[in-house]
Amino acid sequence: MQLLLLFFSITGLFLSIWIITTAPAFPLYPLSVGAPELSPGLLLVNGAIALLALLIWHYQHKWLALVILGMSVVAALLSTLPLLQLPATNQRFAAEMARSLGVQPQTIQLANGRLQPFSWQTFFTGIPLSPVRYDADIQFAAPDGMPLKLDLYRPVQAGQHPTVVMIHGGAWQRGGSRDNASVSRYLAGQGYTVAAITYRFAPRYPFPAQIEDVRSALEFIRQNAAKFEIDLNRMAVMGRSAGAHLAMLAAYPTKPPSNEPSFRAVVNYYGPVDLTKGYFDPPNPDPIDSKKTLKAFLGGTPDQFPALYQTASPINFVRPKLPPTLLIYGGRDHIVQAKFGRYLSEKLRTADNIVTFLEIPWAEHAFDAVPNGISNQIALYYTERFLAWAMRN
Repeated sequence: MQLLLLFFSITGLFLSIWIITTAPAFPLYPLSVGAPELSPGLLLVNGAIALLALLIWHYQHKWLALVILGMSVVAALLSTLPLLQLPATNQRFAAEMARSLGVQPQTIQLANGRLQPFSWQTFFTGIPLSPVRYDADIQFAAPDGMPLKLDLYRPVQAGQHPTVVMIHGGAWQRGGSRDNASVSRYLAGQGYTVAAITYRFAPRYPFPAQIEDVRSALEFIRQNAAKFEIDLNRMAVMGRSAGAHLAMLAAYPTKPPSNEPSFRAVVNYYGPVDLTKGYFDPPNPDPIDSKKTLKAFLGGTPDQFPALYQTASPINFVRPKLPPTLLIYGGRDHIVQAKFGRYLSEKLRTADNIVTFLEIPWAEHAFDAVPNGISNQIALYYTERFLAWAMRN
């Protein structure tokens, strides 16, 4: 019994340490991402192990029980850190949204939205998903003979719906339209048509191939708006990481194509905004090798292609009268540092744009890879309210 408890205690402590530790290499990075998101579960497990060890010590006075108790208490304390920060973080987010939108987030009307930023029930049972209509693998373009497809999620009830164009991440080198599919399904259940698109990957296809593919998808969506039940007057674009970068480039062009639909809102989850500064100021540790990733995407360094790096950086296209923008970054992000999102928010605000900047202090990059995790729950709570505010009639 004690040996089994020792194993679980060591495992619990090992996992809990990643709440405050960043992986130095990409193969270990999922531990840094997942541990904070699973911290409520880790807290319960570590607490249960500590309680059993205490009982064993009380009745049997075995020294090994004290070792187990000590490790489990430390692990439980580490596991409480995200939850302890949650109330103040939620208050700060509510104040930021009230400041930027002029309305308290809890007063924004939702047909079937989340009632609170974090729910223990949701943590264990998952985000509730309503029935939706789903059409997969709709081809929208074939540049260089490569078929590009989108997935369409629609509410059960037919009719013109506000629409979210969803762009996946993956360092511009991987991923697909079905990444984070639970969020696409969730939004469709809230009354949105969601078009989840993909694009060609670097390094075989360096920039600007990716934004060209996004524009092709937008043109396809415009041409098929009636068929897909899309309200072109109520559209938002949302992306994660590399997808958020492309979403901003699509929404912030200096001279948008005349036939391209305009956006009511932009939702950016931890997207790169200034590629030149990102190259010269990488995170430490740097689990994906930021310089290598950017060189693969753009074909070289900023010294070799300074103009290309400028053209590929959304922060250079900030001007007045841009769509309202929601920026959500992890305070411990070691792929796209939160400070770059903060720089973008300040520049947008200076240009008299509406921008909401939310920084989740305990979160790493790709925190929403755990859909029912603590970070994705609070991010989704504010995302759906931001979208509802932006899409209002």
